[in-house]
Amino acid sequence: MPKASEIKKNSAVEYDGRVYFVKDIERSVPQGRAGGSLYRMRMYDVVTNNKIDQTFKDSDMLNLADLVRRPATFSYSDGEEYVFMDSEDYTQYSLNKAAIEDELLFITEDMQDLKVVVVSDAPVALDLPTTVELEITETDPSIKGGSATARTKPATLSTGLVVQVPEHISTGDRIKVNVEDRKFLSRA
Repeated sequence: MPKASEIKKNSAVEYDGRVYFVKDIERSVPQGRAGGSLYRMRMYDVVTNNKIDQTFKDSDMLNLADLVRRPATFSYSDGEEYVFMDSEDYTQYSLNKAAIEDELLFITEDMQDLKVVVVSDAPVALDLPTTVELEITETDPSIKGGSATARTKPATLSTGLVVQVPEHISTGDRIKVNVEDRKFLSRA
């Protein structure tokens, strides 16, 4: 049983007799407390997808739920549902658009290293690689000698994500983007 301070984002925990998927964690250190940090976790019920925000002390003990990450590929979208197919046994997993809205900005049809997070035989989230390669569909024209300065410009990627890129990058280039920070890393 790990402490609340050891729980990471995209973990599944058991709380109040239900299984929750941890989407976001904010750590705060209130003034005047004797060295105790507080962890505010935004969690989603894996069955009903209801959201709760719960605050735990760093020493609170939580049970980890049975969590499986299955390799998958994006198959197709059907209205508000996005369907992913297991790369090993061809099982199809449907996820609601609202549940994976942030991850959709990084998903391409030919994406590798994509995993579907399954809790109690129900798909609950996507686990993306740390970096993805995306194509720039729109940006200002590149500036000759632009690599000598540290100035950046906005670039719209093939998935709709907008990131800041160096001035020497142009439309049509493929770049690597850090998924966690949503920042440009390098040319692909």
